[in-house]
Amino acid sequence: MRAMTVTKENLHNALQKYFGFDNFKGKQEAIIKSVLNGKDTFVIMPTGGGKSLCYQLPALMLDGTALIISPLIALMKNQVDSIRGYSQNDEVAHFLNSSLTKAQMKLVKQDISDSKTKLLFIAPETLTKDENIEFFKQVDISFVAVDEAHCISEWGHDFRPEYRRIRAMLDAIGEDIPVVALTATATPKVQSDIVKNLGMEGHNTFISSFNRENLYYEVRPKGKKEQTIKQIIQVIKDMPGQSGIIYVQSRKSAEEIAKALSVNDIKAAPYHAGLDAKTRSNTQDNFLMEEVDVIVATIAFGMGIDKPDVRFVIHYDIPKSIENYYQETGRAGRDGLEGRCIAFYAYKDILKLEKFLRDKPVAEREMSAQLMQEVMAYAEATSCRRRFLLHYFGEQFDEDNCSKMCDNCRHPKEKVEVKNEMAIALKAVLQLDENYGIKPLINFVRGKDSKEVKDFGFNQKEFFGAGKEKDSTFWSSVFRQAVLNGLVRKDVESYGLLKMNDKGRAFLEHPHSFKIPIDHNYEKEAVEIEESAKGGAAVLDEALMKMLRDLRRREAKKHNVPPFVIFQDPSLEDMATQYPISMDDMANISGVSKGKAIRYGRPFIQMIKEYVEENEIERPSDLVVKQVANKSKVKINIIQGIDRKVPLEDLAETNQLSMEELMDELYSIVTSGTKVNIDYYIDDNVDEYSREDIVDYFMGAATDSLDDAYRELKDDDITMEEIQLVRIKFLSDMAN
Repeated sequence: MRAMTVTKENLHNALQKYFGFDNFKGKQEAIIKSVLNGKDTFVIMPTGGGKSLCYQLPALMLDGTALIISPLIALMKNQVDSIRGYSQNDEVAHFLNSSLTKAQMKLVKQDISDSKTKLLFIAPETLTKDENIEFFKQVDISFVAVDEAHCISEWGHDFRPEYRRIRAMLDAIGEDIPVVALTATATPKVQSDIVKNLGMEGHNTFISSFNRENLYYEVRPKGKKEQTIKQIIQVIKDMPGQSGIIYVQSRKSAEEIAKALSVNDIKAAPYHAGLDAKTRSNTQDNFLMEEVDVIVATIAFGMGIDKPDVRFVIHYDIPKSIENYYQETGRAGRDGLEGRCIAFYAYKDILKLEKFLRDKPVAEREMSAQLMQEVMAYAEATSCRRRFLLHYFGEQFDEDNCSKMCDNCRHPKEKVEVKNEMAIALKAVLQLDENYGIKPLINFVRGKDSKEVKDFGFNQKEFFGAGKEKDSTFWSSVFRQAVLNGLVRKDVESYGLLKMNDKGRAFLEHPHSFKIPIDHNYEKEAVEIEESAKGGAAVLDEALMKMLRDLRRREAKKHNVPPFVIFQDPSLEDMATQYPISMDDMANISGVSKGKAIRYGRPFIQMIKEYVEENEIERPSDLVVKQVANKSKVKINIIQGIDRKVPLEDLAETNQLSMEELMDELYSIVTSGTKVNIDYYIDDNVDEYSREDIVDYFMGAATDSLDDAYRELKDDDITMEEIQLVRIKFLSDMAN
């Protein structure tokens, strides 16, 4: 084991000499001393706390080469470039992984043998190779740093089996090699697992606070896609020219959202595994060089992005674990200035994640399900988000210190008294022998019947159904607050069963007032947002609506078509709310395509313009989100298929649609202004008389409602399918 004499003076000189900094941050100095003294050292430091300096500086100061074990090949090059940036010689740092050729590996090893290399970044799977272990036996290794050490623990969010073999490999290389384990996210359980697995004896532990004071945390209900993307654009437009990252689960979402942002004049690019390495690397460089402001990244690929002035991190999809969430939001505000962290949450996203787990081994499935339960609890919480996050990582925090830096502290929800209900919840935990998690306990107190209930005779127990007059959102709030306030604890090793704490027993002996905010019910809130978006902050102008209807009637007469062919009611309502006064405005009205705006829009635009001027109306300066020409793949396939005169049954089958769904798609294609010619199909499937009857009906109808048409025509033996087909032809011919 090697150690060196460390004085404050030579440490500060080295910091200035190698990195040009005058002062250490937080616990960096104490950590570096521990490493220089040859002690095993365990470092838990949040993202942005200056973790990498804790091994970079000692590696540069000590003789020999430090091995830095890192799981992400994508990150290694960045880390090496960053160290080389501070040095005159490129040999000072290298990486060794599967992306190098044989010849390149030989060069790297030569530099190490010649004592030119101070830091070698290596993937654990490269370290396992016999020839590498043999090589490291021959050279001088100063210490080994295990970065992202949480990968060791199967209780963590990113378990990698090859990490569990690091200790055995170190023993093979030599005795007494000091180990430094570093991670940004580790719950108490994961911490003890890391220490045990790496055999860190007599080690020094340094835990920096998990509190990132400059980050503002917010969770919003996630409604329909267009609505959510509109909110994202609004957030970004409020911070023009600032850098940000949007995290998504799928490549498709990354592409779609990046495209929607670009169309709305935001410099954005997607970043995911489906792109080739060159494109990814260019995107990353463009982001760092501020050619691109926003990167839309899939979770795995956001990891390699290191930029100090990221001002916002948005989760379009909720992450799989609190650790992931904490790490990803941690990429905001590393320069100490404010960062906004906004996550969009819908329960159906959790269900989607659960689907991915179906084929996993039982233990992994249980573990992942437990991590997702925590994410749900965080998202739905109405108490301080900062307190929740820190509690998760085993750190106590008083919400008064949040300084309104989360949505729940900035807009607090009224608290309700739950003294009696808390007693019921705790007694239920005891009555079921501390052997169940939150979900079954909620069902138990609400008196819900299930197989479990019948099999174990729970319905005979005193507290079965004791809280049936309250809903599940209420009871999940009570149980979650019991955990947060330390009355009960979740037992990690038994996958989240609730166990009683002394504090809970004391509460049962002497119950006292207990006020809590009730959790968010996001399903309900998303619907409310949808409704208010329809009714908008902008209000429907009834007087204008009446004028537009009259104009539509006149135009219909002039063109000899029914009024709904000109514009449908929802389009008129949108006009009477948004006041479009140009062709571009008109093409943004719902159900109006560019083509339709050109064909029928002029008199409407003229009338609205005059109305706005005469009545001195302030038009809603609400953000108008430009739509990506939304010809989805399916729509394009349908249009191309019709051009080739493919029978509609075959078209439905190849696009995995029912006939009903195909008709809906066709209706949406023609009402948004695209012409399609399905005469070839109608000729074979609808006789001429029926066709004429249906067209005559629609020519005189007030709306294009199918149900109304069917009620009117069914006595003539005309079927719903025939009406659907002829309506599509009618709208395509007349409206577009």
